[in-house]
Amino acid sequence: MEQLLTCQNLTKRYGYKTALDSINLNVERGRIIGLLGPNGSGKTTLIKLINGLLSPTSGYLAINGSAPGPETKKVVSYLPERTYFSSWMKVSDMLDFFCDFYVDFDRNRAVEMLHRLNIDETHRLGTMSKGTKEKVQLIMVMSRNADLYCLDEPIGGVDPAARDYILQTIITNYNENASVLISTHLISDIENILDDVIFIQDGHIRLHASVDEIREQEGKSVDALFREVFKC
Repeated sequence: MEQLLTCQNLTKRYGYKTALDSINLNVERGRIIGLLGPNGSGKTTLIKLINGLLSPTSGYLAINGSAPGPETKKVVSYLPERTYFSSWMKVSDMLDFFCDFYVDFDRNRAVEMLHRLNIDETHRLGTMSKGTKEKVQLIMVMSRNADLYCLDEPIGGVDPAARDYILQTIITNYNENASVLISTHLISDIENILDDVIFIQDGHIRLHASVDEIREQEGKSVDALFREVFKC
């Protein structure tokens, strides 16, 4: 299958600390991938490198064959761990913002999902609960027709019912030629939607395999294997 994301000897250092150490990774199209590891393992650093928010210390990273930059930002949709919209913004302002910045943003799709959750477009972000803010931001990100969706802890701060909606939103709003990279520590909650998993620890890739391979070869769930590998 066609490679969407390629990393070759990718390294990122912060002073004396090595966050990613010569990792090699290929991600194909049409996959939902869990990026899994303990806190401080390098997950967010990798996602920020993919999105051009950090520059590699050495090595190579490419999306569709291009290094992160203006062209790749057109095809990568990024959900950061923290809300980056200002509290004074209305939902309608966020819709306008995404329409202005991204030619692939489907406003009708976003409005349909907002209405399904009874989220009023005139409401300001500052009046919303943390869970509702995260739903709104996820809706914006998933309403782009991108090639790669990078979601950093998309279900970390919401209740179980909201998690179900968020996961359903993820699996129903990307096309078969795109891939979704989900960084999370709530493995049991997302395992059922994953095609592949990447275990990362101390800046090294410990495992990159399909969920089916893990279940067939290891005879256990991804969550159980994760706990065994990382001694949780």
